Amino acid sequence: MSPLSVLLTLAAYFVILFTVSYLAGRKADNAGFFTGNRRSSWPVVAFAMIGASISGVTYVSVPGMVKDSGFGYLQMVLGFIAGQFIIAFVLTPLFYRLNLVSVYEYLESRFGRASYRTGAWFFFLSKMLGAAVRLMLVCITLQLLVFGPCGLPFVLNAALTVALVWLYTWRGGVKSLIWTDSLKTLCLIVSVVLCIGYMASGLGLTLDGAAEAVMSSELSRIFFFDDPNNRQYFFKQFLAGVFTTIAMNGLDQDMMQRNLSCRNSRESQKNLLTSAVLQFFVILLFLMLGVLLYLFAESRGIRVEKSDELFPLIATGGYLPVVVGILFIVGLTASAYSAAGSALTALTTSFTVDILGIKGKTEAEVARLRRRVHAGMAVLMGIVIVAINLLNNTSVINAVYTLASYTYGPILGLFAFGIFCRRRVRDRYIPLVALASPALCYVLQRNSETWFGGYQFSYELLIFNALFTCLGLWMVSLPRKNV
Repeated sequence: MSPLSVLLTLAAYFVILFTVSYLAGRKADNAGFFTGNRRSSWPVVAFAMIGASISGVTYVSVPGMVKDSGFGYLQMVLGFIAGQFIIAFVLTPLFYRLNLVSVYEYLESRFGRASYRTGAWFFFLSKMLGAAVRLMLVCITLQLLVFGPCGLPFVLNAALTVALVWLYTWRGGVKSLIWTDSLKTLCLIVSVVLCIGYMASGLGLTLDGAAEAVMSSELSRIFFFDDPNNRQYFFKQFLAGVFTTIAMNGLDQDMMQRNLSCRNSRESQKNLLTSAVLQFFVILLFLMLGVLLYLFAESRGIRVEKSDELFPLIATGGYLPVVVGILFIVGLTASAYSAAGSALTALTTSFTVDILGIKGKTEAEVARLRRRVHAGMAVLMGIVIVAINLLNNTSVINAVYTLASYTYGPILGLFAFGIFCRRRVRDRYIPLVALASPALCYVLQRNSETWFGGYQFSYELLIFNALFTCLGLWMVSLPRKNV
């Protein structure tokens, strides 16, 4: 694709995106920005949540990872579904009963101020790094297709990308996100289905023939039960999926801000369960596309150094009709920008409510503070994107879940201990516990093969991180019958 074609495609998408964002977010007050006024319809939120859980990382990395892990990612997705059930029936009723704006407010009521701030800061670190990694992927693609050929630096690319995200979220917050996520979901599903159709055509296959080719390929293996030391071992992936989705969805202000915008906990539960099942089938489509991409690359003698480069290269490299490149750009843009907008809104909410505090401030004072924080978060995100791009040398989806294993573990441990244990914790020691747990996990991961006969930790490291946090909380706690 030419840079002009990419720019025209982006321009058309953003015209639609800004229109939807403006209409959804008009007259939004602070409550509308933070919680959507708790008036969102659960079917709309469920449809939006499909796209919200699929970032640019999923769009590019999941098809590419088929070469190394087959359909093994579905083992983790099955864990996602189980985790969503736990979120729906354990966390959601609790958060609605407490009428929370930020989920980390629970930690203050359960433990104290230090715990509250610790959870908020760990979320801030987790979400800022995760969002930057995800948005970096679209920046890399745009650098390859537009900015690089035009001789423009990556720094300008990152600045313009973040500025666009800031523009379409500054007005409406969660109210805008619900509808822009719905647009994103529609674009994602349409683009991946049509890409599968064009890939099948490029291979000279009918849709039935393409399905048969995928099923017969050695890349379509789903379950791995044979080697516990393997990173793809079923129980590692499944359990990692369960606890990852609890941490990254249920205890993450970014994802829960949509669920908490429903009218009540029962409607939020319907949304969670519906979106979880639908997400499985959407991920399956991405994996099927991945097999077809590798079959196509093999038939044309195409080689790529990184798996993340496979889909962009074939879609935009002139191997298929131009419409495939357009569909790729639309899908990638929809996924990456919407995810970044969601993260920016959540970071603004958490930093404003949890870290700076809004108690005692008037509606006008909160609005001014929120707008300043929103702009500051956008600037910081751009800086982090540039820094990570200079350092990153691994698969982006692997980087996201590795980061999550370290930064979400203390949050998961804090909530688990608070909900399931009635002991009173010395609040002032909680920050030390939250810092010690990831440090112990780092030592464990670095030495696991030596200490445990070749065992390699995968994303299940998150579970051990949470367990270390719970153990530390027990050590600095006292018995208490009523909390």
